[in-house]
Amino acid sequence: MIRPTLIAAALFAAACTPPATEEQPQTPIADAAQDQAQNMPQNAAEATAQDTCGASQYAHLVGTNIAAVTLPADSGIRVVAPDDIVTQDFRPDRINVILDDVGVVLRLECY
Repeated sequence: MIRPTLIAAALFAAACTPPATEEQPQTPIADAAQDQAQNMPQNAAEATAQDTCGASQYAHLVGTNIAAVTLPADSGIRVVAPDDIVTQDFRPDRINVILDDVGVVLRLECY
């Protein structure tokens, strides 16, 4: 017959033992995701400098009136005039065509 004191001692010892922890090795996929997250632009200036939206392919439009421009319909391009209200969400893959008050393209930005 097992004595109650031995059972109590075994339970006490088990309760006081810290749980075994195993460090999970990082996988190459996790490393790549971490590297990519570190390289992601955090604001419009960084995104534009890195050309994350591909705005450089439309650089020839700067100085052109927007009325003379044809842009692809579903390309993620947003045209912004001086008094336009736009969303504040940060999307580094979106091209923003910034116009002056008469419709001339001033600059292209990624945000």
